[in-house]
Amino acid sequence: MRVEIWSDVVCPWCFIGKRRFDNAIEVLRQKGITEPIEVVFKAYQLDPSAPVGVPTPVVEGYAKKFGGRERAEQILNHVTNVAAADNIEFNMDIALRANTILAHRALHWALEHHGAITQAIFKERLMKAYFTDGLNVGDADVVAQCASEVNLDGEAIRAWLDTDEGFDAVQQDLQGAAMREITAVPSFVIDDRFLIPGAQDVDVFVNVLERALTR
Repeated sequence: MRVEIWSDVVCPWCFIGKRRFDNAIEVLRQKGITEPIEVVFKAYQLDPSAPVGVPTPVVEGYAKKFGGRERAEQILNHVTNVAAADNIEFNMDIALRANTILAHRALHWALEHHGAITQAIFKERLMKAYFTDGLNVGDADVVAQCASEVNLDGEAIRAWLDTDEGFDAVQQDLQGAAMREITAVPSFVIDDRFLIPGAQDVDVFVNVLERALTR
């Protein structure tokens, strides 16, 4: 089974959805289901207009989008509490709005050179950098440092990001989302046949995966 997950590293529900999906696979393993499940992350940009190299506090971006700081803080507090229930630490007061194109290119590099498992580990580190550590994931040095922290060649990735490589792969992901009518993330596509939208509960993921494996 192959599961393709369209998501963005600055999407709170994508982090929550990843954690729940990981837990669902663990539940399957505990049930004795051993069929291999390859999980590949595909690029999606929630805010492709975010400036490169000019990070701003996330709360300011949410305030502009949702009609004021009070509403923005309500939304951020809610998602922070939901994340905490899934053992994820969100520090949205220090999170920095960033363009994620470099992160997505680096994730493609990790997939191409080291495979899906390593890509998923790198994806989690980038999300933690954004949601927990308050780092600018739109900065090439930060992306490379995150790569180094999960035993990837950060220097190689940093040099690669200075080239034009990887843009086409990201564009293909974005086109793939459009072809599948994916307009919100996370979206989980199983064997290019079944679509699970959103950060579903663990039980929902387990049920859909079991049905898909049966078929």
